[in-house]
Amino acid sequence: HTTVKEAITLQRHLFCQVIDSKHGIFAVAKSFSAPSIPIHVQKKIWGVNDKVMCELDQCNASADFAQRSGLKPFECCHLMSLAFCPKDDGNAVNLKEETLNEMVKEKWFGESRRDACIERQCLANKDDVPLSVAITFAGPSTKKYISVYEPKMSYYCRLGRVTVVYDSKKITWACPCNKTKQSCIHKAIAKWHLFQSQRALFQKVKTTERIDSMQIPQQQSENVGDCSDHQYPPNDDGIERIVRYLMKNKSLPVDLPQNLVSGLQHGSEFRHQLIPEETFCSECEGNHVLSEPIIITSRAKILTFTGVVEGISTYYKVCSNCSMMYRYQEFTDGIHNFNDHLLLSLHLCVILRNALQNHTAVSRVMSILEATAKAKFPSKDTVLHAYLHFEALSSHVYSYTCINCGYYPRVVIMDLHKKGVFSIPFSEIATSPSDFKGDTNIVSFWESVTMEMIGRGFLSSGRKNPFVVCPSYDCWAPWIGPNTRKSDIVLNTEHAKLQKTKSCDVPDLDVTEERLGDELFNLKVDAVRKLCKECGLDTKGSRMDLVLRLRTEMQNRSAYDKIFQQIWGASGGWAVITCPCGIVYSIKFNIRAESPRDFADLLLSWKHFPNVVIYDFARGLAAHVNLREADSLPFSPHEGRLAEPTTANIQLAKEAKLKVNLPWLKNKEEEDINCHPLTGSSEHYALYDRFHEFNTKDPRDALRRIQVVPELCGWVNTQTAEQLFGSMRKNNYFLNMLTPSGHTFLMRSIIHHYNTAQNKNMEDSLRKIVSPSDQLTFNGYGQIVLGTPPQSLNDSERRTCDITQIDQVHCPSQGSVIDMTALRNVQPNRACWMHPQSSDQIKMVCSIFCIFYAKCIIILTLFFFVFLRKKCFK
Repeated sequence: HTTVKEAITLQRHLFCQVIDSKHGIFAVAKSFSAPSIPIHVQKKIWGVNDKVMCELDQCNASADFAQRSGLKPFECCHLMSLAFCPKDDGNAVNLKEETLNEMVKEKWFGESRRDACIERQCLANKDDVPLSVAITFAGPSTKKYISVYEPKMSYYCRLGRVTVVYDSKKITWACPCNKTKQSCIHKAIAKWHLFQSQRALFQKVKTTERIDSMQIPQQQSENVGDCSDHQYPPNDDGIERIVRYLMKNKSLPVDLPQNLVSGLQHGSEFRHQLIPEETFCSECEGNHVLSEPIIITSRAKILTFTGVVEGISTYYKVCSNCSMMYRYQEFTDGIHNFNDHLLLSLHLCVILRNALQNHTAVSRVMSILEATAKAKFPSKDTVLHAYLHFEALSSHVYSYTCINCGYYPRVVIMDLHKKGVFSIPFSEIATSPSDFKGDTNIVSFWESVTMEMIGRGFLSSGRKNPFVVCPSYDCWAPWIGPNTRKSDIVLNTEHAKLQKTKSCDVPDLDVTEERLGDELFNLKVDAVRKLCKECGLDTKGSRMDLVLRLRTEMQNRSAYDKIFQQIWGASGGWAVITCPCGIVYSIKFNIRAESPRDFADLLLSWKHFPNVVIYDFARGLAAHVNLREADSLPFSPHEGRLAEPTTANIQLAKEAKLKVNLPWLKNKEEEDINCHPLTGSSEHYALYDRFHEFNTKDPRDALRRIQVVPELCGWVNTQTAEQLFGSMRKNNYFLNMLTPSGHTFLMRSIIHHYNTAQNKNMEDSLRKIVSPSDQLTFNGYGQIVLGTPPQSLNDSERRTCDITQIDQVHCPSQGSVIDMTALRNVQPNRACWMHPQSSDQIKMVCSIFCIFYAKCIIILTLFFFVFLRKKCFK
């Protein structure tokens, strides 16, 4: 599609102003987009020397093309707009020599510069042209544009005028004839003009940027220092205040309105003046009015799926009482502000989110868009940071729960994705304090990670992020859903992996060296030889000889770290806990190599311990957890085995003849003490998944096989975690290149959207078997049910409820029961045909029967009287 150019009319034309009416010099806005930067054009069609010309190269090239093509009357939009130019008001400023002498007295410039200005004024009077003219239509309001006479023609002065710009916000002067910090005759004349016409500009002013003391007079520099608290972006404390305000008041909704996501995609549809909507300060008591909008930049860009929209002006406001700053951060315009210079359309943000869900990096999406639009986009890292900023401000709950299994699944599957790593030098990780017990505040940690993502939007080039989160043993938390975890204090005892000495009573459960040795066989011979050389070992011999040497050397911690970093990368991968439906409930980003300790930390942080845990090293997990919780022994009976480890039971299990029924997995039985709320049982078992149940050397582990339990065998997919990793490993090529905090934040976000999509698919499947008018809601355990949800439930009141157990839906008030059972709401539904009626339903049926019986009696009575009357009158 070609771009349709609108005609220049009275309603739509470029702003323009007369500069020199005698010679036909005008100032015209360069473009329709803000800010209105002026250029000079000449249109003199009277007298002997007529001349029509625009000073822009692009317009001149277009005019040449039109002339070559036979289009003689061609005019650019700047010249066409002169037809609607206002008349010259004749109020030109006549610069006085007394004003110039006063400026010399106040040391704005020296006598030599004064003499040059007077000489230039005389030359302008001789040529009958105005020396200086203020351009009134140009913006923003903090900039003053002065058209100054220049007799010599040059590349920056084609029509005998140059434009000097004074920025009252930055206290800078700009002239096209030289650099910003160099003085020239044009700047001196512009200062002369403004000193005479707007003396207030040369007194106490506010600035938002650092000012060079050599650039302005000493008196003015001191005045600027009094307002240094209004520098934007502010200092670290000021940024923290803004970030917390954005997190609290400017979060994006989870479900963005579709009209904002798909409606705004083209440049003409976006606002070009982005001003914060706040009027009063939210930090101060009382209604403290904020300042007028102060411009940050007029060259911001909006990145969309179809290209880049340029010429966007962004503003901020400041509170004069507490110096709190407010910037534009509104999603209702269909855009997301990252750093006031780059903004993303919400449409593009959603595209990037979906691309990541399909294992496509942000950099690849940007490369595709650049090649398609044939335009230069911002750097890919900046766009990635902008997307993370968008996700950080989105009000996601990160529930990490399954709509079928609820907040507390009966059965969980655990595994490690060892290829999902981030770079981290172990030597830079400080040891944890001596009194640290592994308790970490999960909310505080993830809030700090979120603040780091948001804080990137306030950092200029080279400035260090004050909120950066570095891996540490005492401040590094997993993520567990808010309804699943016991409290906001969770466990992370990775610091214990560094202990070299062990008690004689502690069984040897650290098998990471053994697993690391197994992984050595997956390396090429050259890589194994290189490892041997780095560890100071003999590099001669077969692969087996080299591996055996490395196995022995791994008892040394330094050699272990070298081998681990070669095989696993820097960090220890991420451990997950999933339900049989494949929904991720917990994720832990390991700093060191995996061990049962990592999964024990997750399970012990849960509010309700699962009844069945499936893991590839079940024996080590059960022993480790029972050792840490010796008073309660979570894995019991039989240390998490399905039966007592007698010789007979072990033999029957090996022959697949042993069957141990766990009926409470299907139907809740009478509740035990400290039982699981969905099963009523306090038994907890640690079982092997099907791929690893034959890898163990302990014969007693035959009692940890899934096939022993009829309720699990064939019904539970023990490879849900592996299947998840099979999909997520496609993201390693970009996730593993991120910083530790960026890796963890983006991985948590990707898993959250993955869980949401899986739950949505399950909900859609359930809706196919119920009536469209039926309401699907959740019971007190987070399980999807059919009916009215409970308003408040404690653990003693909660009961299981699924879609086929409608009579067990908890009804908190009689009013809601009456509404549910009103005749207008009663419909036949085969989902409840085979279930007994509840007490409320019985009452309703009795009421209907009584009403029907009363109506029948009345009708029969009336019929009897009518019949009797007819008999009597015969």
